[in-house]
Amino acid sequence: MVVPRAGSQSGRQRGRGWLRLDRPAFVALLLGLAGVGYRLYLVLHTVPVSNSDEATFGLAALHIAEGREHPVFLYGQRYMGMLQSYLAAPLLAVGGPSWPLLRLPVLALYAVFLWLIHRLTRRIGSPWFATLVVGLLALGSERVIRDQVTTVGGRPEVKVAVLAMLLLVAGLAQGTVRHRRLAVGVFGLLAGVAVWSDWLIVPYLAVAGLALVWAVRRELLGGAGLLLLVGFAVGIAPMIRDNLVAPPGQDSLSVLRTISGGTAAPPPWAQRLDGGLLEGVSLAGGLCPLSGCARWQEWFGLLYPVLLVVAAVLAGLAYRRGAGRADRLAPVLHLALLGGAALTLLAYVRSSLAATDPLGNARYLSVLQLSMPAVLWPLWSAAVAGARGAVGAWRRLVGAVATAVLAALAATSLVVTVLFATAGADPGRREERYARQLAATVHAAGLHEVYGEYWTCNRLIFNTAEKVVCGVLDGELHPGQNRYPKYWWRLARATRPGYVLAAGAPADRRLRELLGDRADGSLLAEIGGFRVYHPPEPLRPWR
Repeated sequence: MVVPRAGSQSGRQRGRGWLRLDRPAFVALLLGLAGVGYRLYLVLHTVPVSNSDEATFGLAALHIAEGREHPVFLYGQRYMGMLQSYLAAPLLAVGGPSWPLLRLPVLALYAVFLWLIHRLTRRIGSPWFATLVVGLLALGSERVIRDQVTTVGGRPEVKVAVLAMLLLVAGLAQGTVRHRRLAVGVFGLLAGVAVWSDWLIVPYLAVAGLALVWAVRRELLGGAGLLLLVGFAVGIAPMIRDNLVAPPGQDSLSVLRTISGGTAAPPPWAQRLDGGLLEGVSLAGGLCPLSGCARWQEWFGLLYPVLLVVAAVLAGLAYRRGAGRADRLAPVLHLALLGGAALTLLAYVRSSLAATDPLGNARYLSVLQLSMPAVLWPLWSAAVAGARGAVGAWRRLVGAVATAVLAALAATSLVVTVLFATAGADPGRREERYARQLAATVHAAGLHEVYGEYWTCNRLIFNTAEKVVCGVLDGELHPGQNRYPKYWWRLARATRPGYVLAAGAPADRRLRELLGDRADGSLLAEIGGFRVYHPPEPLRPWR
């Protein structure tokens, strides 16, 4: 590469924007663009498939855009913040109900996440290692992609918040931040918004707070500490306000205790470790297909706690060797990321969900992506040392093993990504097509109020832009989980509602039993495994 002379025209141009990128940063940029482009293609084709949970965020965004509602938490769920709905509201106000428009803000958060983690990794690692991290995060299985592009609340924005907070700590420790008190206030604001958005991030917020105390502990005793509290209060204010007016037992803490509790005895630790650590970490890391992990694919889940311990020991030694704050910054941030991962894993494996449904709940470990720079750093360091050949035979062997592990991680992620992109998305595309055909059929039949099951209702409402509203029933045709009560109240006033039920499901069998000889005559259509009924009179067995 030709380096221009100081003061030349090209030299002045290289001092601006992307022209300042060195080779590792330029490669990272290309990998990041490839990752965003891959996800944009999937977003435009509604892959992964939509569902009623995501539709609830979409309906809230429509209500926000129209000024009808200003929800703090997800309808019917007083602990999941609605920031993603507020971000999508302007787009839906212009373009109407659209899955791609609903997902575009989440895709933008992923792009910001890549940029921030690249910056952080360069500060606490090395340029080419930062490129490797971006490359790994650009890949994505169905499980990983679902957390990065679907509007299901919380995780995308809180990961961005934590990275921004750690970069603020780095700037404060290195003295590169001009307005230090304001930066501390922004740190508090990000922490408050993150708590409101998703409680899963609390372990990372705790260790980020400790890193802040290390960086500016004296300043926190003065105006900076006050701004930290003010910023946090502003960020968490929506949550506080909602909890103050919540009915008894419906505040966030009570709801979370109910969800995480349970009367049944928890599964054995061995079962929780197997589902939460071996399978959960591998799924969250993008090393397994949608169907789950085979035993041989769980190797990374077995290696992960070993890497956590090794990385923590090395970071502790580096901190002790450091001569000042500049030398100790990287070890401190490494320890913060490792601590966040360890606390998150501990909280997850303590839950029964880790054992009973690891495939469905591995999404709770998606925040572990934040710790990738710290977890993989020992492997990278050993691989680089071995490649340079300036170490003994033992270290060269360790370097070769580390190189093999990194190569296996990259290769497995790439294979799973390719399998999902080429064939794994086809079932979802078919399901999405049937869901839209079902919505069009129901609307064309003149039905404006229908009953259905949970995973049918809100997606149907969103696909019809609320021209059709749906009330949720369970398998016995009794009221189910109706997140937005106004839809149920409208169904209660309907003189002749329809029914949209999965063919052969308990609710479908119960309805046909109640209809008797009129069942076939009430059947309007059967599409994609669903049946649309319009009985001559309403059937409401719960009354």
